[in-house]
Parts: sequence; C-alpha cells; structure tokens
Amino acid sequence: MFPLCIRYVKDRSLAEDILQDGFITLFTRIDTYKADGSFEGWARRIFVTTALMSLRKKDALKMSDELDTARGMKAETVSQMQNIGYKELMELVMTLPAGFRAVFNMYAIEGYSHKEIAQMLGITETTSRTQFSRARAWLQNKIKERENG
Repeated sequence: MFPLCIRYVKDRSLAEDILQDGFITLFTRIDTYKADGSFEGWARRIFVTTALMSLRKKDALKMSDELDTARGMKAETVSQMQNIGYKELMELVMTLPAGFRAVFNMYAIEGYSHKEIAQMLGITETTSRTQFSRARAWLQNKIKERENG
C-alpha cells in the first residue's frame, strides 16, 4: 500500500504516516469487511480515503490556485504519454499540484469514476473531469518540455 500512499503526497515521511494511519483504520474496521468483493479492493479504498483525509487537513485539495496555474494548457491531440516509461510518468505525476494529482491518481490509476471522485472530494463531477483533463494537459506539457530538452 505504500506506493499508493506515495502517489498522493510528495513527502515520503507523510506517506509513511498515511500508511500507518491506513493500517490502523484497516485493523480497527476489519470487522466491517463483508467479503462481497476482494479484500485488496476494500483495503485500497481505506488507504485512498486516508490519503485524501490527510490532504484535506492540509487544504491541499483546494484547487483554485491550480486552476490559474493550468490556464492555457491544452492537451495535445496525439498522446505524448505513449513515448514515456512508467517510472518517468510516475515521477511527473508527483510534480502535479495536489488537487490535480489526487484526481489523476483516483481516475487514471485507481479506477474511480468521476461521480465517486466528486463524492469523495466534495466537488462536482464536472470539476473532477476538468481537473483530470488539466492534469493530463499538465503532464503532456511536461513530457513535451523533456523531449525538447
């Protein structure tokens, strides 16, 4: 679960704290697991929620500053993400502003729907879609910058 935690925050020690808090929550709520789905899926949701709660405490999910940062960014028609390896892409994901990173992780990596993301983050579905689109544009621009050296 540590890789999941580190994807949501840049700081390793904060990710370790989230991991510990997630395990505490998991062990205290183990009796609520109903075996309807996979245990891993149930556990992942606990760790994602724990990471999001940590970001919320720090107001890292406030997205107004990030909207200004992303103005004018447009996604390229041809996806440049095909020309980059997983490790490089994850390094770039870590450079995303916190709100973009949270939505990108939840949608592209964890597989949550925009409706679920909106509910978990307390935003609208449209905001979730916009944040994901801008995160993609941000990443594509960073990839383009790397390629142009």
